[in-house]
Amino acid sequence: MKNTVIIIPTRLGAKRFPNKPLAKIGGVPMIIHVLNRAKESKVGEVLVATPDDEIFQIVKENGGKAVLTKPDHLSGSDRVYEAYTKELKNNVDLIFNLQGDLPNLKSNSISKLEKLMRSSDCDIGTLASPIVDKGEITDMNVVKVETDEILKDDDFFNAKDFFRIKKDLNHKKIYHHIGIYAFTNIALTKYVKLARSKLEIKRNLEQLRALDNNMVIKVGLSDSIPLSVDTEEDLIKVSKEMDKS
Repeated sequence: MKNTVIIIPTRLGAKRFPNKPLAKIGGVPMIIHVLNRAKESKVGEVLVATPDDEIFQIVKENGGKAVLTKPDHLSGSDRVYEAYTKELKNNVDLIFNLQGDLPNLKSNSISKLEKLMRSSDCDIGTLASPIVDKGEITDMNVVKVETDEILKDDDFFNAKDFFRIKKDLNHKKIYHHIGIYAFTNIALTKYVKLARSKLEIKRNLEQLRALDNNMVIKVGLSDSIPLSVDTEEDLIKVSKEMDKS
């Protein structure tokens, strides 16, 4: 059994940017842009996992499939797991958690990560891009990943750490982390049963739960630099970028 599913966890209640999934870019809600990029990757079935009926209806109206989940999940991966167990358990061996605030993520980045996971032995895979704006190093809204080796082309190397800000950086192995994770079905099942780690809570980064429990996360290089929409300013920036393409 080698089947992949992409599950996009999303909700209306984000503290920094309420109703963010429904914010429009070019007249289209952001969650629909993300849904379309996922479909274009052609790696497998695509689902949106949400506790909100408004998102559920908009996804359906735009030809997508959505699953209603409980409202009280502490992380996107926990929400992904609920959708996986409700809809697809025993039918897929690779589950993608694609964050719903990456409207300009290229579909070929998603398919690249799937290929890397299929040819590798690890619990979780993710993507990163080079840091071209040095201001990102000190930007709390930009999550960084440190790898054990310099990333090139089709490399898939171990993640050493994820952080928002840190002292004494070795810039050569620090990258802009992209909010997409590919879990094996075994790894996702293990992950959601783990208690939230101290570092996960302190940095508000769910991937640290995996690292703190000795799960292996590997990182591949994206050939584009997608912008995560965390604020209304980010939305304006992404809209301009997408207008150019």
